[in-house]
Amino acid sequence: MTFQLAWPWLLAALPLPLLARWLPAAPEPSRAALRFPFPGALPSASERQAAPHHRGRLVLAVLAWMLLVLATARPQHVGDTVHLPVVGRNIMLAVDLSGSMQTPDMRNGRAAMSRLAAVKNVAGEFIQRREGDRLGLILFGDQAYLQTPLTLDRPTVLTLLNEAQIGLAGQQTAIGDAIGLAIKRLREEPAGNRVLILLTDGASNAGSVEPLKAADLAAQEGVRIYTIGVGADAAASNGPFVAFQGGNSDLDEGALKAIAQKTGGRYFRASDVASLTQIYGLIDQIEPKAQDAQSWRPVEELYLWPLGGALLLSILVALSVLRVVPVLPLRRTHHAE
Repeated sequence: MTFQLAWPWLLAALPLPLLARWLPAAPEPSRAALRFPFPGALPSASERQAAPHHRGRLVLAVLAWMLLVLATARPQHVGDTVHLPVVGRNIMLAVDLSGSMQTPDMRNGRAAMSRLAAVKNVAGEFIQRREGDRLGLILFGDQAYLQTPLTLDRPTVLTLLNEAQIGLAGQQTAIGDAIGLAIKRLREEPAGNRVLILLTDGASNAGSVEPLKAADLAAQEGVRIYTIGVGADAAASNGPFVAFQGGNSDLDEGALKAIAQKTGGRYFRASDVASLTQIYGLIDQIEPKAQDAQSWRPVEELYLWPLGGALLLSILVALSVLRVVPVLPLRRTHHAE
């Protein structure tokens, strides 16, 4: 936080009263005599020289002038720099909470963890990285539920994801309903940055909307869908993004691929924590987060304070001048006839 003058060059006006005083005076006109009928009502020369208010008025006038010039120079209070990210993407995360998500077949090094625990771990890091984007969370099982609407409050989205439990939305898998709910939340957002990341380990066996029909509607609304199939398989080929030969017994990879292709997204297969981490890293590259492109410093104008002070001092000077001006009584004169 700093103080500055927007127009500091206006301080050069401070000595103007002195320059005006040093300028040669205009020639005085010829003096004409004026007869004053009441000479006793005028103050004497000694009284005028001893007036105590003259010096005080001068000081007040000088201070008023200085404050007026200071107000003209526009003093400002400048706050700390604030970085404004450009408009980011609107990303909905749809996470499967069906019963099979508790299967502990996701390897993290030598340790095994459940599919949902792996999703929480890796998706949580993804959420933390998406600064400047608006994120939302959908949890689905028998039905789809909006857990968090689109928001810039990433810690809240992360907290609600970590609090999700198996069976919270039912034991089955309503993929079509999850897509439909995401479309409803994304359709009012600007075109070109509507993204859904759908993560499941099974086939759609519940809900009122067919997944492929929901994908067609998503394509019409400009929503890109990235589908991720979760679950280990011993028959996996090399590479984290290549479809497994067998796949999970419940995983409908054909439907997940079709959903992604219809909407301009991509399908990924995650067999362990490392491959899931690579998938989210690749999505970061495909859908880059907002970058800081603008910055500003909040400015508070302070000129009203010196301007108000100058006005107050000017009023005091005017009152002091009026106080010392003599009031001459009007008297009638009688002429003898």
